[in-house]
Amino acid sequence: MRDSLFQLSQSDQTSLQSQVRKMIVSAILGGQLPRNEPVPSSRRLAKSLGVSRNTVVLAYQGLVDDGYLLPRERSGYFVNEQMIGRGPDLQNQEPVEISPTAVSWQSRLKKHPARQVNVGKPKDWQSYEYPFIYGQVDHQLFPMAEWRECARQALGRKWLDAWTSDAREDDDPSLVEQVRTRLLPRRGIMASEQEVLITLGAQNALYIIASLLVSQSSVVGIEDPGYPDMRNIFRLRTQHLRLLPLDTGGLQIDSRLDDCDIVFTTPSHQSPTTVTMPMERRVQLLEMAARHDFLVVEDDYEFETNYLSDPTPALKSLDRDDRVLYVGSLSKTLFPGLRLGYLVGPRAIVKEARALRRLMVRHPPSNNQRNAALFLALGHHDALINRLHRTYRDRWTAMAGALEKWLPHYGKAPSFGGTSFWVQGPDALDADILAAQALEQGIIIEPGRIYYSDAIAAPRNYLRLGFSSIETGKIEPGIKALSKLIHRN
Repeated sequence: MRDSLFQLSQSDQTSLQSQVRKMIVSAILGGQLPRNEPVPSSRRLAKSLGVSRNTVVLAYQGLVDDGYLLPRERSGYFVNEQMIGRGPDLQNQEPVEISPTAVSWQSRLKKHPARQVNVGKPKDWQSYEYPFIYGQVDHQLFPMAEWRECARQALGRKWLDAWTSDAREDDDPSLVEQVRTRLLPRRGIMASEQEVLITLGAQNALYIIASLLVSQSSVVGIEDPGYPDMRNIFRLRTQHLRLLPLDTGGLQIDSRLDDCDIVFTTPSHQSPTTVTMPMERRVQLLEMAARHDFLVVEDDYEFETNYLSDPTPALKSLDRDDRVLYVGSLSKTLFPGLRLGYLVGPRAIVKEARALRRLMVRHPPSNNQRNAALFLALGHHDALINRLHRTYRDRWTAMAGALEKWLPHYGKAPSFGGTSFWVQGPDALDADILAAQALEQGIIIEPGRIYYSDAIAAPRNYLRLGFSSIETGKIEPGIKALSKLIHRN
């Protein structure tokens, strides 16, 4: 057997032992190993791959335990013939010919979400020198050891039944308790267990709300500019979107809200402009909702990243008519890949939302729920927030200083804090062209046009600069390089 059959991959992020195991398993399942010859000795394979012999020995022992290899005394390890060729033969698979009577799927589709305009981000954003990207985390700030310890406890035998059983429509009670007692009280919200639903991130909560409450005739008020995915979700349900303008206090409260059925807003930290709705306007919005009988969906976007001012109570905390549906997320403080959020509302709506979620995904992964619950209960989440606040404040200061120095009067520093700046460039600036040019120089920015409902007529001179995942020391050099591109145009 040729040793060249086994090669380590430079891009594989798994352990060396795991890589060795994957190579052997792939070769066995693909029928590439001879039946009557031993696999390479641990010493020979270790030398060929440039790894320690113990790494190969442990991989071989694991493969023996799982039935892929059979040990023979004084002869080495041999492939278990019962496992040979179980993998699909992709190389010799005949191409499938399309029949003349094949289905035309484009004509069958009733919805076309793939045609909607969405925010685009480079998948390899970490390889860029100046990632002013929004919604990503700085891995250096995350307490990996503490999260790993919570995972170890969550996956232990003590809670084996909690995460291996089918919970049907139920949530992990320990996570619901942490949301109720740790997270919601900070926003002035008191809720019972029956008023909280754990979701696959805020996005899942918003989709459930739209599915339950929006019909083809519904009039939905949305902020403009605003969150593109929420706009797209509503557009799958209704074409009656009411575009609501903003000012320095966020959503403007006027007659355009009168005949809305639902109003969606991000009052804590408006997305993407970063402005915060003042207390008097929040009260005004709720009064108008009661007067005109519409519902309010509150996306409490970035509330955990307020490190500059006193927190303003959530709309939900001021709600006395059960008109506000509150959506929160753990993405901004933990990590977006965790996909955990929550919906808070009256029992009647949460009951239906739970039933709908069951039809969609049953429930979020139980092991992730228990892991997050332990992370919250043991105080790691609070410690992480404190660390993020210190770091984000430094980066916020660096961003404000760099913009004032290199792009004066382009961006106003958010008074709330958060993790981004909304920047207005010269009237002649095309942020889409700028973003493409910046990417070539290792700078990631987000053109602001995508946040407007009418992307064609939208102003093209806005952009969003995130700072959650860029090192503080790289902020000014990045803004300096960006300013050269802007002035060159």
